[in-house]
Amino acid sequence: MFERKRSKAVELLARFKDHATGAYYKGFRMLTMGWSDGHTFLPLDFALLSSSKAGINGINASVDKRTHGYKRRLEALQSAPQVIVSMLDRAISAGSTASYVLMDSWFTHAPLIGEIVARGLDVIGMVKNDNKRFLLQGQKLSLKELYAAASPIASKKRGVLRAIRTELASGIPVHVVFVRHRTKKEWLAILTTDLSLSVEDIIRIYAIRWDIEVFFKCTKSLLRLQKEFQGRSYDMLISHTTIVFSRYILLAWQHRQSTDSRTFGGLFYLLCDEVGTLDWAVALQQLLHLINEIAAKAGKRLSALIQYQLQQWIAVLPNYIKACLPICYCES
Repeated sequence: MFERKRSKAVELLARFKDHATGAYYKGFRMLTMGWSDGHTFLPLDFALLSSSKAGINGINASVDKRTHGYKRRLEALQSAPQVIVSMLDRAISAGSTASYVLMDSWFTHAPLIGEIVARGLDVIGMVKNDNKRFLLQGQKLSLKELYAAASPIASKKRGVLRAIRTELASGIPVHVVFVRHRTKKEWLAILTTDLSLSVEDIIRIYAIRWDIEVFFKCTKSLLRLQKEFQGRSYDMLISHTTIVFSRYILLAWQHRQSTDSRTFGGLFYLLCDEVGTLDWAVALQQLLHLINEIAAKAGKRLSALIQYQLQQWIAVLPNYIKACLPICYCES
């Protein structure tokens, strides 16, 4: 959310409910789309949504309808699912790539899932326990009934309870995983359209969504989102948010350069290859050392036999392997 508690004349100001506290606030609903690989989060797009029903102020009549600013104002009056689809289209057309779209329970609904799947992307999202229906063996089941029909699974993670493959009411096949709530005696459901993922992978990938919560906390607490400027123009709000997000991108890039070994480029991969070679060479040397110890403890005849067989084996080894052994050799 983007609060303007004491404002009265801000363009497109509206009233929304904060579902975390149950209280209402004046401001905007900040819809944000970001990209993450599990190490770095980058904001890609955002929209400050108003409301045509709970709106306090409308669009400034002096705004030129031919400008991008007016288009942003029209977007602010659209529903969140419509804006999400537009954001995805803009990101794809700009060259951004992703394997999954991660969403919380507010957006994991069949129509939006269908729009995302139609664009060649898979969805992983939390499912709200409401009146949505799933198709299982020709029957329409609620999420609670689906939990009862799902079979318990044995998993290394104690929090995983059950999993089942089913379909949305629109016919999209999905895999639903039920996990234990950390603080309440109830379960949570995570849905994915990628049926090839294991239960552990579904949970691991969905956990990446937490990066956006850290992003919100950082931008509001440290980068002064919604605090640095107090103008009334909707253009000013968009510009301010863009500046704050740009700051975060620079900080995220700098953090990745200083902490992620993959930013070393080819040096990182050469180091990985060298470490792998060292492990193999050390293991081979330890094997020879062990064989020599056994030969030293054995009788003379057995020791001579072991040494003979060892020399015969070393003699036929390629030179690049011999170079890793603590021996001297020569060729004629």
